[in-house]
Amino acid sequence: MNLLLDGLLNLSAWGYVGATLLVTHITIAAVTIFLHRSQSHNSLTLHPVISHFFRFWLWITTGIVTKEWVAVHRKHHVKCETDDDPHSPQTRGLKKVLWQGYELYRTEANKTETLEKYGNGTPDDWIERNLYSRFSLLGVALLLPINIALFGLIGITIFAIQMIWIPFWAAGVVNGVGHYLGYRNFETPDASRNISPWGILIGGEELHNNHHSYATSAKLSNKWWEIDIGWIYIRLLAILKLAKVKKIAPKAVIVGDKHCIDIETLRAVIRNRFHILKLYARQVTKPMLKQQRRNSEPAYRKLLRRASKLLTREDIILDHDKRRRLDAALSYSHSLETVYRFKQQLKEIWVKSSTDQVKRVQRLQAWCSEAEKSGIEVLQEFALYLRGYTLQLR
Repeated sequence: MNLLLDGLLNLSAWGYVGATLLVTHITIAAVTIFLHRSQSHNSLTLHPVISHFFRFWLWITTGIVTKEWVAVHRKHHVKCETDDDPHSPQTRGLKKVLWQGYELYRTEANKTETLEKYGNGTPDDWIERNLYSRFSLLGVALLLPINIALFGLIGITIFAIQMIWIPFWAAGVVNGVGHYLGYRNFETPDASRNISPWGILIGGEELHNNHHSYATSAKLSNKWWEIDIGWIYIRLLAILKLAKVKKIAPKAVIVGDKHCIDIETLRAVIRNRFHILKLYARQVTKPMLKQQRRNSEPAYRKLLRRASKLLTREDIILDHDKRRRLDAALSYSHSLETVYRFKQQLKEIWVKSSTDQVKRVQRLQAWCSEAEKSGIEVLQEFALYLRGYTLQLR
């Protein structure tokens, strides 16, 4: 009877809490390191032993099929914030994604066309075809008696927590709140947010805006105070020769005495374009807005306050009402209209489909020259700043 109540491990109350946090944390690590960074974005390679351990662990604790998870996630990036996005709170509502994220995931994972188009390159060996994919729910069915044997009757509670851990934190919080609330280091065209700087429970996945800015980076933190637990584990695995990092986000540096825009400048601007847009908003648009509010009438100050996000944010879709509000704000001030127009022209340098790098360099050179002739001090300073912009690969 005691064995049934206490299990083989016979832990204390805090021991059960610790065991629950441990097993759910390993699951989070498997999702962020194996499914997300390695399989979905190919930002690192894992030793076969580590890779297979994660596959087995996810099979027995979540029933996740690698190809399904990868396909749904890749489609999310390609179709982000559109009606075809499998789980965008911008189109489906935060409440639905937060509380029904798993249902949205299953709906998309059951689509054959999604798996065929976005699920390539995932494991397709004998054990995947004959066990992990074919009997995806067998693992979680085995987990319940294993938990009862190890922890006793409280193992049922631990099992229940394990079953809701990924659906809530990954499918709900990251996919939902991560595209609705939080702060942005980069002005991406999607609504991605960083939920918090410390990702203990979510393994670094809460740094979602950072991820959407550099999707193929194995490291999700960007600021010195942001902690990416998943990256710490990856570095430990790399030290042990069990992982190899392939891609990481570049670090922008400014060369003070560099005044000639060259191919390296262009590459830095294109690679770090979302950082450039964030800097433009901070160093050009916001100071110009502040100046206009200070020197304008109360009615126009109110209009500027309502239009400020439309001028600085890249994730807002301009419907008829927002377009009218933006046009009204720009029509009042030639300087503000110039600053906005230069931002749109800068974006065209990396949006244009031309692959002729020489022409792109020439367009960037022309942009800086015109900005320096604009007579707008903040725009002139930004053009000078951009001339020295380059990347230091880490």
